[in-house]
Amino acid sequence: MRPILPTLFISHGAPTLLIDPVPTRDFLLTLGANMERPRAIVCISAHWTTRVPTATHTAQPDLIYDFGGFPDELYRMTYPAPGDPALAERITQLLENRGIEVSRDETRGLDHGAWVPLKLMYPHADIPVVQLSVQPHLSPAHHMAIGAALRPLREEGVLILASGSATHNLRDFFGRAIDAPPQPYAEEFDDWLCQAVETNDRDSLLDYRNTGPNALANHPTPEHFLPLFVAMGAGDTGKVLHRAFTYGVISMGAFAWE
Repeated sequence: MRPILPTLFISHGAPTLLIDPVPTRDFLLTLGANMERPRAIVCISAHWTTRVPTATHTAQPDLIYDFGGFPDELYRMTYPAPGDPALAERITQLLENRGIEVSRDETRGLDHGAWVPLKLMYPHADIPVVQLSVQPHLSPAHHMAIGAALRPLREEGVLILASGSATHNLRDFFGRAIDAPPQPYAEEFDDWLCQAVETNDRDSLLDYRNTGPNALANHPTPEHFLPLFVAMGAGDTGKVLHRAFTYGVISMGAFAWE
């Protein structure tokens, strides 16, 4: 009998997370080894936005280097994890069974919201990966419903990995040192988020734009926060796994739901 896997939300930061000597890199390097090994992974990435939830049915996904102006070595990196069209079809059916419109993509590869953290967590690239998109024009409740639909996967050896950012104000990111101290407005939101996750205050989280301090300053656009609701919807009790900041305004928080 397979163990029931937790669901995860991790903050993937900049693509240089792969080479920067920061605490979150160290955390992700040990996270996969400290968990039950999944048979497959479904990654909900902030870097794939579509009108309706869409799953990758790609058998061997290429990497998408969806970033510019970074060190050349990042563009030479590989992560040849296989896809899993059968799992993608299972995801499609689970969503359709809940009345959620869904689409299929048979050509898309893995964006850096997926392959950057996965390269740290599972460096051998030997676990199949399916990506699932987010819908920034739709509500947190919509994404939580997606998570609830995916909950059975946890008993099937599938890791539900949501990848985004606990705070994500790129307008305030440029020009700051990677080890700059956290800005008060970002730290306040991060404190609130951690407390809300650990007390299971789902109502406040779903209404984060009104209840979270400085919510719009920390998330001027919602796509990096919405994956959290998928992970939360697929789990029950939340806990904080990791806290750190980069560039003073990017929380690298990570959470699990069991």
